[in-house]
Amino acid sequence: MLCCSSRLASRLLSLVLLATAALAANPPDFQRIKYNNPALRTDVGVGLWGWPLPLDYNGDGLMDLVVVCSGKPYNGTYLFENSGVTDPEGGLPLLKAGVRLGRGIDSAQISYVDGKPVVLTAGAIYPHFTRSALEQPQKLNAPSVPEIFGATDANLTKPDISGIRSSQWTEVDYDGDGKRDLIVGIDYWGDYKWRTSNQATEPAFDENGKWKFGPLHGYVYLLRNTGTNEVPSYAKPIQLKAGDAAIDVYGRPSPCFGDFRGTGKLDLICGEFIDGFTYFENIGTRTEPRYAPGRRLALGGVPLTMDLCMIAPVACDFNGDGHLDLVVGQEDGRVALLQNTGKVADGMPQFLPPRFFRQLADEVKFGVLSAPSAVDLDGDGLEDLVVGNSAGYVGFIKNLGGDPVRWAAPVYLAADGQTIHIQAGYNGDCQGPSETKWGYTDVCAADWDMDGLPDIMCSDVWGKVYWYRNIGTRTEPRFAAAAQVEVEWPGKPPKPAWNWWEPHGKELVIEWRCTPYVIDWNHDGLPDLVTLDHEGYLALFERRKTADGRLQLLPGKRVFRGEGVSSFDSIQRPTNHQSGLLQLNSGLGGSSGRRTFCFVDWDGDGVLDLLVNSVNVNFLKGLGQNSEGQWTFKDMGPLNPGQILAGHSTAPTVVHWTKGKPGEVLFGTEDGFLYLIPHGTLPQ
Repeated sequence: MLCCSSRLASRLLSLVLLATAALAANPPDFQRIKYNNPALRTDVGVGLWGWPLPLDYNGDGLMDLVVVCSGKPYNGTYLFENSGVTDPEGGLPLLKAGVRLGRGIDSAQISYVDGKPVVLTAGAIYPHFTRSALEQPQKLNAPSVPEIFGATDANLTKPDISGIRSSQWTEVDYDGDGKRDLIVGIDYWGDYKWRTSNQATEPAFDENGKWKFGPLHGYVYLLRNTGTNEVPSYAKPIQLKAGDAAIDVYGRPSPCFGDFRGTGKLDLICGEFIDGFTYFENIGTRTEPRYAPGRRLALGGVPLTMDLCMIAPVACDFNGDGHLDLVVGQEDGRVALLQNTGKVADGMPQFLPPRFFRQLADEVKFGVLSAPSAVDLDGDGLEDLVVGNSAGYVGFIKNLGGDPVRWAAPVYLAADGQTIHIQAGYNGDCQGPSETKWGYTDVCAADWDMDGLPDIMCSDVWGKVYWYRNIGTRTEPRFAAAAQVEVEWPGKPPKPAWNWWEPHGKELVIEWRCTPYVIDWNHDGLPDLVTLDHEGYLALFERRKTADGRLQLLPGKRVFRGEGVSSFDSIQRPTNHQSGLLQLNSGLGGSSGRRTFCFVDWDGDGVLDLLVNSVNVNFLKGLGQNSEGQWTFKDMGPLNPGQILAGHSTAPTVVHWTKGKPGEVLFGTEDGFLYLIPHGTLPQ
């Protein structure tokens, strides 16, 4: 017979099992966590990729900001309404939290014709935008993008329409005849051969680190209106030139025509795929434009650049001072104002450096491809977040306590007095120099040197693993400069076959964009490292202590096994159907790596499970250690098959924010927001 306490325990266990079964049958949607901090102000931000449409959306006389996001999972058109209050930090209007208006479409552009906003996407116009956003397109009677590209007379090695990645369309009265013409910017990747490098079995750079293929191209075309504004008819596309050469910026031109200098003529400013602007001075007339060769837009001789890449500029007089400003979106969905000072230097309009718009804080966000690690970094008893992202920053998001948890705004962490900002540079990214501003920091906060202070482990775009030693105190963390993690290799350090560069000394080089997970796996009291090795296998790098007390890291062992399926791609799709050593990514080149994970006993059976990135997060049930000493895992599928949250990556970590309750899983995803998974959620 069961005693009362035993019956109660049994009853509680039954309830837990029933609740778990209910969650498995009907998994809840994962929810983005909020700041829960009404006084807080943060940068405006949508998800991956931001296309800004500045306009007075609600007709109250104040310029609002609409931002279109075409990435996963935050796809949509969002209104950030002007609050009418000036933000003292940046001197710009403080905006309200974003409200979704409808779907998002790539390369949405706005232009002002006769003072009125006109919104276009490729081949479509939205005359009712302020009523229906991008939900009611009207097709333009214009050539298709491939037909427009056919007008190219630039010296391309192999013109190939499959190399067209995007196009940006705007209306402008190009030649002052009162008719609205079409301008189309085309982002062309045909010479760059991105797809080739993305599955490369050998380096896409030569032995000196020079890119083997061509550049990105950004071309600009004119479709002159030979009809009327009411019934337009467009002439054959003309590729615009500057000097004697076709206008050609480094991808994604987003052309902006406007009288930036107050001359009565239309100059041209183009963005690019990376971070800068090219200015083309109209040395002709209003009715017969002619453009000088492009120059980098600069202030006081210093080129103006955005913090991140994939920029999208729009010309408008945002502050109503009579000068055309630039409102610019970038990769992480943030938007900045480059204010036109009204001054001209050497024929070039002078813009102030970017100032980012801010909003009333809503949902916690840190760039895009956010990769969180939970840790009480400042010793106050509350579990904070240390987060990496695609831009190469490492952020600290402080837990301010409360239920629900209240959060401070993210701050960039520094090492040796300098902001941590890892970037690929020209040749650090296996997908080429277009990704020069990416860093892809994946982090794990743990006490690596066993001194009682949490350190930061970080992997990056290069596939290197760094250690930022905490040299502060338990309540005031401070970090030393990055030190590369070294392994006691018996010979030459291994590396991915597609890396053009060789490892130095004993450095550890893994596949790029993977979690460096610190855990005492073998229970010997020393922190070990689990991560992907140079061929995509999940590997255990054990620590040992030498006779003189030094900690050493041993070469990785492939001791993890997949049951039924053992090889996957970057988002956990099987690439075989057989048991074997666990290869978390069998991809090559740019398709390699990209795996983030954490260990936790998720199903409460006393055995560590593995949670990995997928369309959201996949549950790999731990089956324990076999007779050969291998730890086996079986992929049970995504925790919520119906909620697709990633095309690039999600990154899970275990959090303990509610006392008396088991850990939950928080994960970042490509939109940069942070999502919480209720404990007990299991695949259907």
